[in-house]
Amino acid sequence: MPLEIITIPCRTDNYAFLVHNSDSGETALVDAPEFEPIKDVLDQNEWQLTDLLITHHHFDHIDAVAQLRDSYAPRVIGAKADAARLPDLDVQVADGDTLIVCGAECHVMDVPGHTVGHIAFHMPSTKAVFTADSLMALGCGRLFEGTPDQMWNSLCKIRALPADTLVYSGHEYTASNAKFALTIEPENNDLISRFRQIEIARKNNTPTVPSRLSDECLTNPFLRADLADVKSAIHMDGKSDEEVFAEIRKRKDNF
Repeated sequence: MPLEIITIPCRTDNYAFLVHNSDSGETALVDAPEFEPIKDVLDQNEWQLTDLLITHHHFDHIDAVAQLRDSYAPRVIGAKADAARLPDLDVQVADGDTLIVCGAECHVMDVPGHTVGHIAFHMPSTKAVFTADSLMALGCGRLFEGTPDQMWNSLCKIRALPADTLVYSGHEYTASNAKFALTIEPENNDLISRFRQIEIARKNNTPTVPSRLSDECLTNPFLRADLADVKSAIHMDGKSDEEVFAEIRKRKDNF
């Protein structure tokens, strides 16, 4: 039976995600931006939180860990390499590790760039990857700690997952990301169509997360920095993929 995944809006624009196995009763949370919205969904469904997976150390992804631990005593999982900046971890993981979460395999991916200790969690049987602030819907996280080369390599790693994978990213930034993406590829018909869909979704206060990886590959400029058409569009013919990605990231920072 496929696992159920619920997207929970938190804070101003954050998302947390609950993963539930109805057979075993296990429930996992990916990131903990705010206690009350998460508690409300758990209580409404009468679910017990068994695991809490952390993608990176920023406060808007770990702020509720202590309260959730006090209330539900979940197993807290995070990056070994960044353990000093994370809440106390019950399980420390590294790139390539495989966990069993809610009865399913969960693969750990090292995806530095936004922070140097950022990880993602891929659950292939559920066709889901939890990317937080690495790959985002029509964007990628700002490079607070890592380098453009690191982020580009991280995005390529995620891009290599199956095309029908759903990308569960950490923020509702999609509308502004779409507006920026159109400055890079104003004639991308897939992007134009997606932009219209996003406008409708946001007018109805509908989350744009998760997104399908295949759609990201067609429309997200940060995943398309190696394409000749994109390089030409920003007058960087002949430049390396990493240089083009860095330029797109620079433009987004100033957008």
